[in-house]
Amino acid sequence: MVGPQPRRSQPRLPPKLVVAKVALTGGTGFLGSNIAEVLGTAGHDVLVLTRATPTMAVPWNYEVLDTSDSGAVASAIADCDALVHTAIANDFQNLDAETAYRAYPGLTQAVTSAAVTVGAKPIYISTDWVMDGSSHKVPESSYGRPVNTYGFLKALGEQVIRDLAPETGVICRIGGVMGRNRLVAELPRSQDVGFGYFVTAMVNALQAGETFLVFDGPGVNTVATPSLASEIGATIHRIIEREASGCFHVVADDALTRRELAEQACDVFGLDSSLLRSGPPPAEALFSEPVPIDTSLDNSRVKSELGVGKVNVKDCLSALAAEADGALHPVTALQ
Repeated sequence: MVGPQPRRSQPRLPPKLVVAKVALTGGTGFLGSNIAEVLGTAGHDVLVLTRATPTMAVPWNYEVLDTSDSGAVASAIADCDALVHTAIANDFQNLDAETAYRAYPGLTQAVTSAAVTVGAKPIYISTDWVMDGSSHKVPESSYGRPVNTYGFLKALGEQVIRDLAPETGVICRIGGVMGRNRLVAELPRSQDVGFGYFVTAMVNALQAGETFLVFDGPGVNTVATPSLASEIGATIHRIIEREASGCFHVVADDALTRRELAEQACDVFGLDSSLLRSGPPPAEALFSEPVPIDTSLDNSRVKSELGVGKVNVKDCLSALAAEADGALHPVTALQ
């Protein structure tokens, strides 16, 4: 008589490693959705904090709450290791002074206070527009010198990080971010006098066979070190992984003009550069305040502290073009 046979165990796949639990404000927006996707791909447990129930499908856990309520945020992120603050008011030119303050440094203060309370690392997304635009490749040690309200509001947010989390806080300055919202198809706006949305707006126009006016002349940000949304997410992953702190310029290595960026994009995307035009923006696109001319940033600390290798603009454009397959492709591989 043959006794019972031992049951053969089934092979088990290793569980997905969750490196950290990371909360994000603005996680349904353009930059936030890219960061959330990259962090999730890297193994992090992502929690999106949103002020209203999303109108689109959101692939990450989310919690609806008043993000200006520090106590409510602290309760929501009690078990989080980091909080990435990406939320901004896009229409800041039309905000009154009190509303603008609440939406920028006020909100930054609320979420940073909550992060400090629960021991989560606050990571603040700032901008190259905190610079006055008169210097080339400004170092990460610079405090900046804003020339308009937007830059001033973002600089105030940076100071919140320095004041409330001097040892653990992170400031990530970005500029001319390339990419698309991962949750909705449309852009929040087309080309403006900054570098934001510039490449995607240009690609959309040229792929449709339309001409595209590359803004130039007075009142235009003409030189920058652009960023790629997915690469920003990869850098934030490294910041969390290495428990880094301080200021990082999360931008490409090379500075270039708008026209140079447009021509490189045409080369990478296989577009007809003869459809490009250069000239002053229409009156409705002009900024109501001074605009920094050269907002290029030096990213030496990203290299030395985070071990990030070469990230040139052409590689960023190639990674953006590769997103046609539906996935994100940061220039530097996630580890």
